[in-house]
Amino acid sequence: MKAAVLEKFKAPLVVKHVPDPELTADGVIVKLMACGVCRSDWHGWMGEWKGFIAPLPHILGHEMSGVVEEVGKNVHNFKKGDRVIIPFTLGDGTCPHCLSGHSNVCDHQVMPGFTYNGGFAEYTHVPNADSNLMHLPGGVAFIEASAMGCRFMTAFHGVVSQGKVAPGEWVAVFGAGGVGLSATQIATAIGANVIAVDISDDKLEFAKKVGAVEVINSKKENAPEAIREITKGGAQVGIDALGIQETMLNSVLCLNKRGRHVQIGMTQFGDKGNLKLPINDIVSRELQFNGSFGMPITEFPGMLQMVEKKRLQPGKLVTGTIDLDGIDDAFHDMTTFSGLGVTVITQFGDDTVREKVTSSEANR
Repeated sequence: MKAAVLEKFKAPLVVKHVPDPELTADGVIVKLMACGVCRSDWHGWMGEWKGFIAPLPHILGHEMSGVVEEVGKNVHNFKKGDRVIIPFTLGDGTCPHCLSGHSNVCDHQVMPGFTYNGGFAEYTHVPNADSNLMHLPGGVAFIEASAMGCRFMTAFHGVVSQGKVAPGEWVAVFGAGGVGLSATQIATAIGANVIAVDISDDKLEFAKKVGAVEVINSKKENAPEAIREITKGGAQVGIDALGIQETMLNSVLCLNKRGRHVQIGMTQFGDKGNLKLPINDIVSRELQFNGSFGMPITEFPGMLQMVEKKRLQPGKLVTGTIDLDGIDDAFHDMTTFSGLGVTVITQFGDDTVREKVTSSEANR
């Protein structure tokens, strides 16, 4: 199969032919139709998550959707030809967390594109498929599915389950990249009032298009002060979609008393990822600090139903489609913070026929 291979950190990916993934008895092989290029892929490419990513050479990519190509002998819920979406956090289906509906924090979790080869390729393998794979409704295009493969579903879990956002609440979203824009659209669909915060006017304008009622350029004004002024006291929920000291701190400081902070953005591993918290503010104002990682398989049906009924439209976040050779340009945009919206790979091989899906079709 053809794949874009990470052979050296921070170096261009090498697009070449590599062996197809091997089928296991409890797994399936999926022929990929679309795969998003996520900032988490960029973190891996930068070498910031060494020790977590499998040894090089390695295939990144974890926002995947496609068609089942082969089925292991022990798989009962899927057959060749099924349209599927692949969560990026895969559980074993047997640990206490999986059994209680929290597969996203499985004790024996694996992650395509990180712990094993992922979706920057024509095919990928999904282990424990009956527990980890989801059927993709016919009304949801592949490009939409991959647009929600990590950033959107992560934002959905953060907004709905961890943030418990309610209609009428003020929600401050820090960062107008893929996760932040997804959180903005989802919180808006719930009925919340979203304030988007970023340092790019272009990204803030895009945030308005997906639902933000107010925007703040934190290069030009003090974001917590501006949010407290807009909301007459502070937001009920703050979401850090980036994972850096400034955005995490500002999200906490913008909250009203008894507000809820949701930390979605991840930092570097090791000591560099130990950010500072305003403990006295958290204690005296009874603030909640909630981590949010991925999304359990149990929450997919509700999200997919909302997408199929057009209550949520992840396809509106897609600003570009590429082939495997275009991944390096997408990484460059992430390095310079110049990218806008979500980029999705839709062409994987030279001699394979793919479902031709544009962002406009995804929004039909």
